[in-house]
Amino acid sequence: MSQDLPIDDPRLRGPLPAYGQWPPERYRELGLKVGLEIHQQLLTTRKLFCRCPAGRYAPEHDAEILRHMRPTLSELGEYDGTALMEFKTRKQIIYLLRNETVCTYEMDDAPPFELNAEALERAIAIALLLNCQLVSEVHIARKQYLDGSIPTGFQRTAIVGVSGHVPLRGRRIGIRQLAIEEDSCREVADSGHTRTYRTDRLGMPLIETVTEPDMTTPEEAADVGQLLRRLVRVTGLVRTGAGAARQDVNVSIAGGTRIEVKGVHSLRAIPALVHSEALRQRALLAIRDALRARGVSAESLRERFVDVTAVVRGTGCQFIRQALEGGAVATAVPLPGFAGLLDAPTQPRTTFLREFSDRVRVIACLDELPNLVCSTQEGTLGSLEWSRVAKACNVSAETPVIVVWGRAEDVATACREIVLRAREATQGVPSETRQLLDDGTNGFERILPGPNRMYPDTDLPPVQVAESRLQAIAADLPEPPWRRRERLHELGVGEDLAERLSRHAAWPLFTRLAPRLTASERLKPQQLASLLLDRRCARPADDAVDPAWWERTIDRLARGEILPEGVATGADEPPPAAAESDGRRRVAAALAELPAGGPAQPRQREEWIMGHVMRALRGRVPGRLARDIVKEARS
Repeated sequence: MSQDLPIDDPRLRGPLPAYGQWPPERYRELGLKVGLEIHQQLLTTRKLFCRCPAGRYAPEHDAEILRHMRPTLSELGEYDGTALMEFKTRKQIIYLLRNETVCTYEMDDAPPFELNAEALERAIAIALLLNCQLVSEVHIARKQYLDGSIPTGFQRTAIVGVSGHVPLRGRRIGIRQLAIEEDSCREVADSGHTRTYRTDRLGMPLIETVTEPDMTTPEEAADVGQLLRRLVRVTGLVRTGAGAARQDVNVSIAGGTRIEVKGVHSLRAIPALVHSEALRQRALLAIRDALRARGVSAESLRERFVDVTAVVRGTGCQFIRQALEGGAVATAVPLPGFAGLLDAPTQPRTTFLREFSDRVRVIACLDELPNLVCSTQEGTLGSLEWSRVAKACNVSAETPVIVVWGRAEDVATACREIVLRAREATQGVPSETRQLLDDGTNGFERILPGPNRMYPDTDLPPVQVAESRLQAIAADLPEPPWRRRERLHELGVGEDLAERLSRHAAWPLFTRLAPRLTASERLKPQQLASLLLDRRCARPADDAVDPAWWERTIDRLARGEILPEGVATGADEPPPAAAESDGRRRVAAALAELPAGGPAQPRQREEWIMGHVMRALRGRVPGRLARDIVKEARS
């Protein structure tokens, strides 16, 4: 084994580029592929499989339940890897219950009610808008979750549509499937071996939209997420606001594997996290290649753990010394063949060593950081202490050694995970579910679930979807935003206004009012769109959109009785348009009352004067005429 081979791979040189420093071509050279899983709560009054109210959150609770989770065999007699990993954490789960929002079904003490028909119809409507092929029967399945987020240990889910697509800049983005499922609990705290949840969100209906991995740049992934978000929102069938939607982002590069980054609450965070994950996979492939060149294999990495509690007791490293004084034990794990690799950058501001720290934090529940130190780090143990640790491990000073401390049982789990992660490094990129961190990087959350966690639900029969039911839903579908934009472009509405109006609540009002402009030369669709998007006039004085008010106003505009400037003031009744002579008099009067001061730069001063004049005119004079009069007066 040649452990002293130099590391000259450019993929392992730092510092790594921050997001925004790479052109799109670099991602395509990596073979980047991105897919999305978008979870969106449906706007229903009841939960999915019971009659509890949906959408009611509260910080108070009436009872607590303690549970421990255990994995179960799949239909094929196999365990899911994620379930086994969660079982190793030995977590106790505490549920905070509020009588108003939870029932015995959700605690797995009663069978489920029938699938919420309102929720299913809403899911079908969105599947149709995504151009999905609908299933003829909705079959309920159980998806195992042992992290405690669902008290039953499984989530009920059902596929509604498959093989859909949405347009993006002249090409199609595939929609693999749309499923309807029950939402999970809200996590309150996770510390050590205890995790706490609130159950008010539990069981709320949501849809999961899964795209194909058709996006090849970080920006494309965010654009598709935005497109799907806007599509469901224009339907009015989904909830909005904090926590109503969240995304999982699937990322891979050529030679890597699919990594799922979960719980992304903001679409704006997607580009940076895709960039970071692409860099991470590139680095992990380079580490794999370096290990293979050195002759390091999974088989050559043995479970070799050395108790070094006595060796490091009294160390000058304060956090280790305090832990040992409190009864902790310390164990060393040598990693032959990893010289120079643990310090290799994998993400911006992140090295390969954090991959080991994350596994220890999540699986061994040693979550007080730092939870391990390495002989390649500075500011940990002293050089003499590291020499004694290396001697205890019977390795050379060049061999990296990781030391981990804590309760004996947790340290044993941590050591096994360190060796397991080292073995995975010889294969490249392990299949994982990861979590987005505040700085745009990501950290380990759990092993990526496999097909063994899914099995049929025996409590609920399949739901037939009658053709007549589908036709009724299809007849009431809203127009998707991209078709709305096409219509607006045909009417001469500019790109920015068309984009905004296509997803705005004023769209139905525009379609009602636009035909009244056909015989008018005074008001164009572009102006109507601008007026409707103006917040001051989209809601008249009674704080509700009044179509009859708008129809009267548009007719008056078409006859020239009032001006768009008058409507934009937000007045209940726009002022009548002034004749040109009266308009000139009003502009002159406004100029005479111009306050002292104002900017001296010519262009800024002109805009300052126009602002004063237009406020004084209160929409009685066209802005273009007012500007001409102001320029004449200043010349």
